[in-house]
Amino acid sequence: MPGRITRDDVAYVARLARLRLTDAELDTFTQQLSDVLEHAGDISALDIADVPPTSHPYPLANVFREDTPVPSVDRGEVLAQAPVAEDGMFRVPPVLGEAP
Repeated sequence: MPGRITRDDVAYVARLARLRLTDAELDTFTQQLSDVLEHAGDISALDIADVPPTSHPYPLANVFREDTPVPSVDRGEVLAQAPVAEDGMFRVPPVLGEAP
């Protein structure tokens, strides 16, 4: 890393973002951002030449079943159990809470 982030850097970025920060907030954010950048430096220093790129830490397999048609429930039987049916369809109120 070229150097630690300074309080002036944080104040400059805050001004660009149109944020008003107190002196205590500037001190806190300067320390936090410095810690984040230091950790990023630690990560970039790791030797990962032999590590293959991954999108997920565990190997995944397709868990879907085959899409095969199966017999369905009889439409008339289902509509007979509905509170209100009309023209072969469920009748629902236009707004929840209203009577059909």
